[in-house]
Amino acid sequence: MFSPKRLLPKWLSPSKLAKILLTLFTLLLTTYYLLPTTFADEIEDLQREIDVLNKAREMSVAATKPLEGQLDSLERQLQQIKVKLQTLTYTIAQKEKDLKVREDKLVLQQALLSSRVRSYYIHSYLDSPLLMLLSQSGSGDVFRELAYRQAATREDQRVISFVTEEMMNLLTQKDKLEKDKISLAALQVEVDKNADFLDGEISKAKKYQADLSTKIADLSAKQQAILAARSGQFTASIGDSELADDYNASIKGFREAAPAGSFAVFSFGAHTHRKGMSQYGARGRANAGQTYDQILKAYYSFDNYEDRSGIAIKVNNGNCVDCGSVIWTGSLEDYVKRIYEVPANWPEATLQAQAIAARTYALAVTNNGASSICATEGCQVFKTQPKGGNWENAVNSTTGKVMISGGQSIKAYFASTHGGFASPIGWDTTDGSGGSNFVDKSYDKAGGSPWVYKAWYRQGYTAGGDSCGRSNPWLSGEELADIINAAKYRDDRVTPVTTSCWGGNPYSHAELREKANGPSTVTSVTVVQGNGATNELIFQTDKGEIKLSGSDFKTAFNIRAPGRLSIPQSGFAFFNIEKK
Repeated sequence: MFSPKRLLPKWLSPSKLAKILLTLFTLLLTTYYLLPTTFADEIEDLQREIDVLNKAREMSVAATKPLEGQLDSLERQLQQIKVKLQTLTYTIAQKEKDLKVREDKLVLQQALLSSRVRSYYIHSYLDSPLLMLLSQSGSGDVFRELAYRQAATREDQRVISFVTEEMMNLLTQKDKLEKDKISLAALQVEVDKNADFLDGEISKAKKYQADLSTKIADLSAKQQAILAARSGQFTASIGDSELADDYNASIKGFREAAPAGSFAVFSFGAHTHRKGMSQYGARGRANAGQTYDQILKAYYSFDNYEDRSGIAIKVNNGNCVDCGSVIWTGSLEDYVKRIYEVPANWPEATLQAQAIAARTYALAVTNNGASSICATEGCQVFKTQPKGGNWENAVNSTTGKVMISGGQSIKAYFASTHGGFASPIGWDTTDGSGGSNFVDKSYDKAGGSPWVYKAWYRQGYTAGGDSCGRSNPWLSGEELADIINAAKYRDDRVTPVTTSCWGGNPYSHAELREKANGPSTVTSVTVVQGNGATNELIFQTDKGEIKLSGSDFKTAFNIRAPGRLSIPQSGFAFFNIEKK
């Protein structure tokens, strides 16, 4: 019979094991809470805390391993017991069936036994030699009768003995089966109790270790922030007020609605090349009282303005310069009056700056009207109907003005939102500097841009664009680990797993993880920002710490991220990763 006492070593009873674990956890917690509180250097202070926490975690892991071994052994024994229980249960069921059949037979045998006992009693009485001599007429008859009666008596004795023995055997087996059932039930209870105890203690130890790992990751992130600050880098700190045009793509939506443990990649700026003027930044500057001249000089380098109003402009129906059929021709001024780049209710200085930038850009890209310009966002948005209103007033108040450098109109690039940094001016902020709070200081934010800090998961700018069936841009720890693996290993099968909109034959998460020999999940991430660029990402994973450059991560993200998730920036990488 299997004994539950063999589930643990002889010296390790459940009560002793509980006391050992309690003592260990008390020691570890005491060690942690008695950490020194002040050191000369903050990084050194943090490193000492990390060292102590690492030591505590190592001690806990070492103490847990024997328990895990015991649990593994116990689980193997449990499987063996379950097989035995199944076999015995089947055997008992069969025996119970056999006993039922035998009980039915014994009912008949009991009736036969009663008859035999009565017969035996009669035969015993009639077997008297004196009675046989008196009742028989001849000696031959006497001996035959005597032999017959003796044989009948022996048969009665045999049947009585067999039936009695069968009944006793049946009762014994039934009693044994009942005892076996009780013993098996007790064994099952004891085994389950020991398994639950060990599993509970190991779970507590694992939770304790996970808590220590989280503390270590948090302290490591703080170290990275200090190191970044001292080297001229920083980690961005984003407030709650940045609302994108799509709730699920905003920092507020992420913090309120995303599941715990989720990650999201937020870009600083929209679909931008970050060259020249930020339109929302120009609005923010106008709101701060700047004139169109101050706005333009903040974003562009040029010598002066010149009047080029006499030049004709041709517009094509393609998506680039000189790439389609001409659909409209008119003067430069009539052309600019049909530009639909910014809302007409924006400040006058912003509209004037945009009119001059639009006029200058058109001349530069068409070589003073020699080529045709497209009517889409690929160039600048044009419609055949004049926009009128405040926009036309802004055009008229800046008639013919273009920005000139070296006698030529400059390429006056512009985009909706740069994300707080522009080329070549650098930080597009109220104090002209970066730092962890640069978003709060940015003119993009002051201008009310819905794209200054956004997680992009739809096609194009609109909140109703195709999302490839995905309702939000949030990533699980496994999905973020998959991006890391895409940065570590790449071939033509490293494409989005969302084949509904991208097609192909992409690796599954497990396949790519095996190819890259990379992590299966991410627990935390520190993002180190630099001068308008994401310099480095430090991931804490189940495979330890992994570092990637901002550009490598951006490339991997745009190649592998599910759905239409993207970092929509051209020629640079400036983004952040948030964790819920």
